[in-house]
Amino acid sequence: MLEIVVAFAVGIIVLALLAKLVTMPLHLVWKLVTNSIVGAVMLWVVNLFGAGVDITIFKALVAGVFGVPGVIGVLLFQYVG
Repeated sequence: MLEIVVAFAVGIIVLALLAKLVTMPLHLVWKLVTNSIVGAVMLWVVNLFGAGVDITIFKALVAGVFGVPGVIGVLLFQYVG
């Protein structure tokens, strides 16, 4: 029963996030996508030096939005967490 309630709650949250994304202006969505791509590239460059960070959408978004401090934060989270 608890699994059903949790799944329902997660579904409602996902639908709310999708509705928010649809209502955002297109230039903000474009900026979010380009920042995520730049973040993924930064993490890839860090991986060239042997960091061993798995590049996920969330990590790329954090690195893209926050820049170099975001990459450092992702690296710290990787090694501490």
